[in-house]
Amino acid sequence: MKIEIPKILSPMIDVVFKLLFGTEGNKELLMDFLQAVLNISADELEDIIIANPFLLQEYKGDKLGILDVKLKLKTGKVINIEVQIEPMPFMESRVLFYISKLITEQINESDHYETIKPVISIIITGHSLIKQSEKYHHYFGLYDIESGILLTDILGIHTLEVLKARKINEHTEKTDLLNWMKFFDAKTEEELNMLAEKSPTMKKASLRLLELSTDEKARQLYEARLKEQRDRYARERGVEKIAEKNAMLTVAKNALQKNMSIDDILDITTGLSYDEIEAMQNMDY
Repeated sequence: MKIEIPKILSPMIDVVFKLLFGTEGNKELLMDFLQAVLNISADELEDIIIANPFLLQEYKGDKLGILDVKLKLKTGKVINIEVQIEPMPFMESRVLFYISKLITEQINESDHYETIKPVISIIITGHSLIKQSEKYHHYFGLYDIESGILLTDILGIHTLEVLKARKINEHTEKTDLLNWMKFFDAKTEEELNMLAEKSPTMKKASLRLLELSTDEKARQLYEARLKEQRDRYARERGVEKIAEKNAMLTVAKNALQKNMSIDDILDITTGLSYDEIEAMQNMDY
């Protein structure tokens, strides 16, 4: 079935995001966005390097991580930016895997630990990620839970949620970061034109997105990437469902060994039927 491509391509699809923020010609957009998220000076963003997005594999068989945009500042600090429009199984583990790779790939066996530079991940989602909060921007680090004392600034994770930013009244919050969130959420030319009035940078970003949306090659890349993402999500969701089912089967097995009734086991499990539990009951453990 042919995938329907919207008139305005979404910056939340990684190929579009890379064309907007991962090229030398659009560094002005990248720097403005980073300043809005990280609240750092323009001076620290001078001589920013758009690096190889592939994470190094230490051993044969290691997972190969591919980041949407990977950057290095003149201070040596590493920044990785990812967009994820749909929920992804094990998202939190994936984020930690990538940020760990970005830390460990900095050091060789003979290097000292003080050579490691801070790594910052910026995760932009089109779905609700931090369900315990209505805030659209969160910053996570290695803090003591009780005292709030920071152990180290070697890693930091910023999460940006488009769905939550959509609910923010622009009259009560007027920030560059909110403008960027509205940009990521834009679906019509009218919305982009309104954003273009906010600042020269937003005008440039809006015009660039409109150009990409009329580019046939960009639209073909967009369609191919949409199909790939949907296929991958279906596969990973299938793996997750198998893991959930196996976990429930283990719970049921343990409950049967404690002579719990099938009705009681149905109350403490999900996804299992009466017949499945009854079949397990007749097995010899």
